Amino acid sequence: MSDDDDIPLPKKSRIYYGSLEEKERERISKGEGGYLGREARKLGVEAGHINISSGEFYDVEDHISERQAEVLAEFERRKRARQINVSTDDAEVKACLRALGEPITLFGEGPAERRERLRNILSVVGADALKKTEKLEDAKKGRQEHQQTWYHEGPSSLKTARLYIARFSLPRALKRLEEARANKETPDASRTARQQELHKGLRALNNFCSQIGDDRPISYCQFSPNSKLLATASWSGLCKLWDIPDCRLVRTLRGHSTNVGAIVFHPQATISLSEKDCNMASCAADGSVKLWNLESDEPVANIEGHTVRVARVAWHPSGRFLGTTCYDHSWRLWDLEAQEEILHQEGHSKGVYDIAFHRDGSLVGTGGLDAFGRLWDLRTGRCIMFLEGHLKEIYGICFSPNGYHAATGSGDNSCKIWDLRQRKCIYTIPAHHNLLSAVRFQPTDGHYLLTGAYDNTAKIWSHPGWSPLKTMAGHEGKVMGLDISPNGQLIATCSYDRTFKLWTSE
Repeated sequence: MSDDDDIPLPKKSRIYYGSLEEKERERISKGEGGYLGREARKLGVEAGHINISSGEFYDVEDHISERQAEVLAEFERRKRARQINVSTDDAEVKACLRALGEPITLFGEGPAERRERLRNILSVVGADALKKTEKLEDAKKGRQEHQQTWYHEGPSSLKTARLYIARFSLPRALKRLEEARANKETPDASRTARQQELHKGLRALNNFCSQIGDDRPISYCQFSPNSKLLATASWSGLCKLWDIPDCRLVRTLRGHSTNVGAIVFHPQATISLSEKDCNMASCAADGSVKLWNLESDEPVANIEGHTVRVARVAWHPSGRFLGTTCYDHSWRLWDLEAQEEILHQEGHSKGVYDIAFHRDGSLVGTGGLDAFGRLWDLRTGRCIMFLEGHLKEIYGICFSPNGYHAATGSGDNSCKIWDLRQRKCIYTIPAHHNLLSAVRFQPTDGHYLLTGAYDNTAKIWSHPGWSPLKTMAGHEGKVMGLDISPNGQLIATCSYDRTFKLWTSE
C-alpha cells in the first residue's frame, strides 16, 4: 500500500435540491433544534466567527425607541420654530441675542442666518425667555437707579439762586426762539447769500497783528464785551490788558504767583458796568480765584475755598454768578452778591477742566479729564445730558448761540458736535493733528466754529456743514487759547511761543 492510502478522505457534504421544509419539520419534531443550534453556535465561537462576551447584551428595541423619541422631539422643535415670529430688523435680532447671552454674530453670518439662529434658540429655551430677560433687566436697572439716585438738602441760598436763574433764563429763551422764527421767515436766497459772503471773508483771513505778550507762555485770551480790550493770562502769573486793535499794553494785573489758567470779562464790563466794579475774574494753578476792576492793578477780592488747581473760570450771563472748575473732580458756583459758594457739584471721575454757560443762562456744560462731558440744568440741579464718545480728556466746551448745539474739543485730536434736542453726538470733526485746547462758536449767530490745537494752528469750520474754511498758521508753538470778538471783526489766538496774534479779513 502507498502512503496515500492512510490519508482519510474528506467527508462530502450532502447537497439537497428543492425545499428543505420537510427536513426541518422532521428535525424539529425529533427535538434536535436546540441541541444543533447550541452545537452550531459553539463551533462558530471556537472557529472565531462569533464573538460573544459574557454578561453583556444590547437591547435593540430600547435603542430603537430612544432614537424614535429623539426624532420626534426634533420634529416638535422644528414645528415650534416655525410658529415663532422673529423680527426682520437686524438690530433687534442682535439685541435679542445679546439679551439671551448668545453671541450677536458669528463669523461669516448674515442677517438671514442670524435670524434663523435666534428662532432655533427660542424654540429650545422657549418664546417667553425674552420677556423674562426683559423683566430681569428692568428690575436690575430699577435697583441701579435706586442705588445711584440720592439727594441732600441744600442751603436756602441755592433755592433762591435757582429761582433767580429760572426767572432770568425763561425770557431770554423766549427772545431767542422769536429771533429763530424771524430768521426762518427770511428767504433762502438771502440766507445763502449772507452765508457765502461770510465764508468768503473767513477764507480771506490774514494775520493782522502779532505781539509778544509775556516772558512765559500765554495760556488764555478773551475780548471785552465792547471788543476794544483783550485780556491775556500767562504762566508767569501776570494778566495783561491790551488796547485793540493797536495791541498797546493798557495795564498789567499783578496778584497771582503761579500759572494763570484763565481770565474772563464780566458780561456787562465795558458796556454798562462801572470801571470801579468787579469787571474780571481769573484763576490759577494754586487754587486762587481773584476778582479785578478796570482801574487798579491789584485784585479787589479773592474767592477762597479751592485747595487744588483751578483750571477755568466763567461768568454766568446774568453776571451774578461765577463758575469755577477744579482738579478735585468737581465744579463750583459762586453767588457774588451773597458772597458765598452756593453749589459744589461733583459728577466727574477726574479733574474738571473747562466750563461754559448756555446763552439763556439755564444750562452749564463741563468737560473733564475723564473724557466725559456733562450738561447741567441750573434750575433743577440735574445732569440732563451725558457727553460720551471722546477717547481722551476734554479740554474745551462751548455752546452755540442757536441754543441747541454744543461743541467739545479733546485730547483725541477731534471736535464733536452735540445736539441738545436729540441728546446725541451728530458729527465728529477730525480737526487737528494734536490735542484741541479750545473751541469757540461765532458769538453772534454761530455760523462758524473756531478750534485751536497743539499742532500750532487754529482752524475755522462752517456751520452746519462742518467743512474747513481756513487754517490759521503762524504760531511757532502750540495754540493754547483763542477767542472771537463780540462784533465778529477779529479773532485772537495765544500760544506757547509767548505771543498773541490778531486775525482779520482784508
